Amino acid sequence: MNKYGPSRKELKFRLYVSVGGLVFMAVAIAYRGMPQGPAMFETIGIACAFFGGTFLWSLKKLLRKEYSDAPDP
Repeated sequence: MNKYGPSRKELKFRLYVSVGGLVFMAVAIAYRGMPQGPAMFETIGIACAFFGGTFLWSLKKLLRKEYSDAPDP
């Protein structure tokens, strides 16, 4: 248990926001197509890394019950 870490509610919020960001990105790419040029590829890559990393980190913390309001083992 992390006394000062994010709460379960905050982790769930981060998880939902990251899923929403990934879904919106996938919909935008499906609707508009993959943009040409290195700048747009970099933008999409960084956004996917951010939302994907936040999703995985939040999911890991929730599954392992590593949040500030978790009961002591």
